[in-house]
Order: sequence, then C-alpha cells, then structure tokens
Amino acid sequence: MSNDKRRRIEFWFLIAIIVAGAIFSILVTQDRVNWLLDAGWVVAGIPILIATRRIFPLTSVLYWLLALHALVLIAGGHWTYEKNPLGLWLQHVFQTQRNHYDRFGHFMQGFVPAILFREIYTRCSCVQGQAWLNYFAFISCLAFTAVFELIEWLATTIAGAEGDAFLGHQGDVWDAQWDMLWAMIGAALSLILLAALHQRQLNCFGSQRSG
Repeated sequence: MSNDKRRRIEFWFLIAIIVAGAIFSILVTQDRVNWLLDAGWVVAGIPILIATRRIFPLTSVLYWLLALHALVLIAGGHWTYEKNPLGLWLQHVFQTQRNHYDRFGHFMQGFVPAILFREIYTRCSCVQGQAWLNYFAFISCLAFTAVFELIEWLATTIAGAEGDAFLGHQGDVWDAQWDMLWAMIGAALSLILLAALHQRQLNCFGSQRSG
C-alpha cells in the first residue's frame, strides 16, 4: 500500500469516528445549547479539513491529535465539563472540590494547537530555525487560549444562565487564569514530546511532495 493511500484511509477513518461520535452525542445529549458551544468547533472544523485535504494535507500526527481533541470537545459538550463522568470519577478518587475535566480540555487546547501552529509556520516558511519555530508555536498557543477565554466570556454573557455550563468555572474566581496555565503546560509538553516526531513527518512529507 502506498503512503498516499494509507494517509487517505487514515484521514477518512478519523473523520468517520468524529462524525459518528458527534451525531450520536448531539442526538442524546440533554443540553444542546451547551453542546453547540463546546463542540461547535468540531462541526466547523470537519468541513475545513475535508476541503483542504488535497491542497494542504496535514501530517498524520496532527490529524490524530485533531481527532483526539475533537472527541474531548464532544465529550465536554455531551455531559458538560462540570458533569463529565471521567472528571467526576477523578474528583472522587482524589477528593478534589471540583470536576477538573475542563482543566484537561484546556490542557488539550495547548497540546494540540502547538503542533498545528508548528506545522503551519514550518510549511509556510514563516519561521526559520527549530528554536524559533517552537517558541512562536508556544506563544501562539498562549495568544489563542487568551482569545478563547474572551470568547467564552462573550458567549456566556449572550447565553445567560444557559452559558454557565459552557463556562464551567464551578465557583472558581481564578478559572480563566487556571485555564490559560493548563493550556500553557499542554503546549510546552506537546513541543517537548512531539516536536522531533512531528519534524520527521514534516521532512518526509516535504520530500514526498517535492519528489
């Protein structure tokens, strides 16, 4: 099997999983307003990925990360971050005062976009040198999560009481700061763990496209 065919099968496999999960989730969730606020990014992102697959295909590691992030968002929208069963179980195990699934969601908000920004900067030749590349990918994640906190505030203000589940602050006045911190940790860890693998795929990807 050629690499192109393998990547095509892999791409449509991930799309199928995300679409199936999103359809099932929105049909059975008890709060569709919250679902759209949390998982609406997935609904918007799938057509973009499909439309750009031929003209700007991404590396395999990035597609897998985007799929994982999509499932995290769908789960958050399905149960709400405050009532997510995984977070409730961890809350019981560690006897914490709140459900920390939203912290995990913001961790992923740094972990996945770090590789996305890294890929865009590399392939668009915006940044030269690995150190600068990782630096700009990292600070782009910080900017992104800060903007997202403003979007959360705006959406919650518009939605009123129905937006409280989306915000998921659970009475924590420092919720926005914690969210940004976990996104920062996720971005840093992603670049530490995945930058070398991502670069190998980028190098292979570039040589195949130029060959």
